[in-house]
Amino acid sequence: MGGDMTAWQRLQDELAGAPACLVTVESTQGSVPREAGAWMAVFAGGGPVIGTIGGGHLEWQSIADARDWLAAARPAGAGASLLVRHALGPSLGQCCGGVVQVRLECITAEQLPALRERLGPRGQPVALFGGGHVGHALARVLAPLPFALHWIDSRDGIFPADAPAGAVCEHSEPVQGAVPTLAAGSMVLVMSFSHAEDLDIVAACLQRRRTRGDLPFIGLIGSRTKWATFRRRLAERGFTEAELAQVTCPIGVPGITGKAPEVIAIAVAAQLLQCLPGPG
Repeated sequence: MGGDMTAWQRLQDELAGAPACLVTVESTQGSVPREAGAWMAVFAGGGPVIGTIGGGHLEWQSIADARDWLAAARPAGAGASLLVRHALGPSLGQCCGGVVQVRLECITAEQLPALRERLGPRGQPVALFGGGHVGHALARVLAPLPFALHWIDSRDGIFPADAPAGAVCEHSEPVQGAVPTLAAGSMVLVMSFSHAEDLDIVAACLQRRRTRGDLPFIGLIGSRTKWATFRRRLAERGFTEAELAQVTCPIGVPGITGKAPEVIAIAVAAQLLQCLPGPG
């Protein structure tokens, strides 16, 4: 992923006042802190650093290189670039042992449309059904992660005025009516205010999987007892054992037992991260 939503928003704001040096991981070999495409923007002097290419001495050296490059007026203008190779060994005080090539590039506000194509967040779509305490906590946890949140509830006035930037908040009545229009490939989390709504949402998701096969994850909040009841009722609606096996309930990575909304949110977000494809 090219940078999270928060970093991208900060970059847009800061570029309005000054140019920067964009430092991008161009290529890698062996063990390295970040993947190709990771980026940070470095502003001159004591200006901010936005994003990260992995921290450690590699990042420190790249920040220094970027500021030296800007201060020396080496860039001929927007788009000028320089490729720098770093071996992650003793000279950099890092023991990864790999090789990273970073590109230094002068960027200005005029380039924002093109930069959006390169760096703008392209998160994995997540459909979150439910605006209760866990839903609110989960929306906050997902915000800086590589997800694009579609937040759905049947109740009016449920979404906060300060909903996470980039989140699409939808009022849908009936709530399961939003399922057919979800983005292809959406991971679905079901945690509405009622078991009846949860059941209808899960049924709509299974029906969409039956016909389109494009919802890779359907997660339902609740206990094993709740899922046993849902399995029976969904089977009565005609869903097969193989189809029911496509639902994850309870949700969250195993071993995290806390019941506080924030704890549940972190466990669920970690589970979604485990389901993401690795770097290509």
